[in-house]
Amino acid sequence: MTLASFAAALLFIAVAMSATMQLATRIERSTGNSGWIDVIWTFGLGVTGAAGALLPFGDGPFGRRLFVAALVAAWALRLGLHIVGRTKGIADDPRYARMKRDWGPQAPARMARLLQLQALASIPLAIGIVLAAHNPATLGQAQDALGLAIFLVGILGGAIADRQLRAFARSGRGGVCDTGLWAFSRHPNYFFEAVLWCAYGVIASSLAYLQGWLAWLAPAAITLLLVRVSGIPPLEEHMLAKHGAAYRDYQRRTSAFIPLPPQGARP
Repeated sequence: MTLASFAAALLFIAVAMSATMQLATRIERSTGNSGWIDVIWTFGLGVTGAAGALLPFGDGPFGRRLFVAALVAAWALRLGLHIVGRTKGIADDPRYARMKRDWGPQAPARMARLLQLQALASIPLAIGIVLAAHNPATLGQAQDALGLAIFLVGILGGAIADRQLRAFARSGRGGVCDTGLWAFSRHPNYFFEAVLWCAYGVIASSLAYLQGWLAWLAPAAITLLLVRVSGIPPLEEHMLAKHGAAYRDYQRRTSAFIPLPPQGARP
């Protein structure tokens, strides 16, 4: 991939994700349900990433580009449909709802700015996809098999975690879900999401394709967002407000992100 092609890919991604989050802004305002933001972001990034994989930004053989585009589509469909099901059952996403309450009359303008920042933060993710798709090596290398294996671990692990959480919610038991994968991590869905994005770094990495190593910005960016910005911090704050001492005990004995053996017994 030449410097000009890389710049063209960057511009395409920036414009596409900015437009995606502008659409998310309008839908959030019209429905009042900020849960649709994550739906639009997921499908928007999926379309942008798949298009970036298929467009001729580099020298990747068509088979590889199609392979990477298929991975992106599978991720977007799995996660996007899950979030659709979750969003249809709520009036508003508690993370965004708290922000809107704190912002008061400035909420619409500040939400619009926040979503454009999300578009900016999405650029490393989409660039990781594009770089993986345009690795000039013929499809079928050992790194492709390894990347696929990592992707499958990530997507299946995330699906299992989401399914276990839904089953717990439907059981009517109430309280904090601490069974299955949730006994080993307070956010196993986030952990497996980060694992999944490592697949693009693996597929892109090659000694003969030095720019491909920049694809590791994708898992680094998603991990930072989930652990430090828009994932764990606001969700933990919400869960503490909702469950109090029960969630503090869950925090004490359960790893926040990486699945680890629980520390001590349940109360």
